Amino acid sequence: MAVKDSHFPDVRSVIDALKPGYPVFCLRPHELKRCAKLFLDTFPGRVLYAIKCNPHPMVLQALYDAGIRHFDTASLTEVATIRESFADADAYFMHPVKARAAIMSAHDVYRVDHWVIDHESELQKMVDVTGAGDGQVCLVRIRTKSFGAAFELSDKFGAPTQQVAGLLDQVAKAGYQPGLAFHVGSQCPTPEAYRDAIRTVGKVLEKSDADIHYLDVGGGFPVHYLGDEVPPLETFIDAIKDSVAEINLRGDCVLMCEPGRALVASGASLLTQVQLRKEDTLYLNDGVYHSLSEAKAGFRLPVRAHRLEGKLSDEMTAYTIFGPTCDSTDVLPYKVELPADLDEGDWIEFGQMGAYSNSMSTKFNGFYPETYVSVDEAPLLPDNFDIERDV
Repeated sequence: MAVKDSHFPDVRSVIDALKPGYPVFCLRPHELKRCAKLFLDTFPGRVLYAIKCNPHPMVLQALYDAGIRHFDTASLTEVATIRESFADADAYFMHPVKARAAIMSAHDVYRVDHWVIDHESELQKMVDVTGAGDGQVCLVRIRTKSFGAAFELSDKFGAPTQQVAGLLDQVAKAGYQPGLAFHVGSQCPTPEAYRDAIRTVGKVLEKSDADIHYLDVGGGFPVHYLGDEVPPLETFIDAIKDSVAEINLRGDCVLMCEPGRALVASGASLLTQVQLRKEDTLYLNDGVYHSLSEAKAGFRLPVRAHRLEGKLSDEMTAYTIFGPTCDSTDVLPYKVELPADLDEGDWIEFGQMGAYSNSMSTKFNGFYPETYVSVDEAPLLPDNFDIERDV
């Protein structure tokens, strides 16, 4: 939904101006730029934004303005989004399984020349479609151990360690610049996951004849949600730097990372409205089929209530929160503490909503969030978040 004046000083001003009965994403471009700058200043290599996390044009523009020039894409649509939006940005096709038609269009139309595989059949697909490597880059993705990530991506992707060296040699033989990649899983709470994965990289290199040109340490850098205690970004970057120094890499090997959540989570909040109250149950105009889908994975979001006229109670109540659809599973899996007198027409703002919110939303039952504004206000964060220390 288009908003004529889409920039506001704060969320209260959004409510005053729009009095929205529909969900509104309140983006913080200054916060997106802060997070991007922190990665660019701290990580010793290329920073690729994983656009699956939030592909909204306002988000991409803010990151680009902050200096992000490399983007992790997983589909032809994502490749096209980057290539058609930013002429000097690079799109990397990092999905290990790709349709032949997508490979052809990415290569021939959008000039993509960085790829990831995790199986010899995918390598053969690449050779069939693009011909000899001809200077292109092909990274072999390694399966990693579990270290408690919220989403274990190695359940789906990554070659077993014992197969990686042989596959890497095949990549080099096919004429590609060889590289290795891994992903420790989304919202990974411990730096040890990166240390362990990089040790595995070292073992692979001891068995392979290939001299890798690229090492991609993936994403997974965690952010704060309610109840989470995660180390600051610098702790993860130090673990990566120290571990990389211990393995035998060529001097010009390009180190890469693919943050998504850590770049954008704090860069947006979601403004919802209470449609109905039944005792200690609230019905909102957004839910788990739409912007709040990650709540099902246990992410507890910071919240605050807004009322246009009159003061909200200081007394708090634990509410069950239902979304707008005609489905009983459209409910947050935990209760939310909010003012005891909250009622129909009041607003609830959810923080840490820049990651996997609008990108995961369906149009189930005809409900979907489509309104975006930007605000100057500081992000809505958990109380244990130190913005001077953390991403």
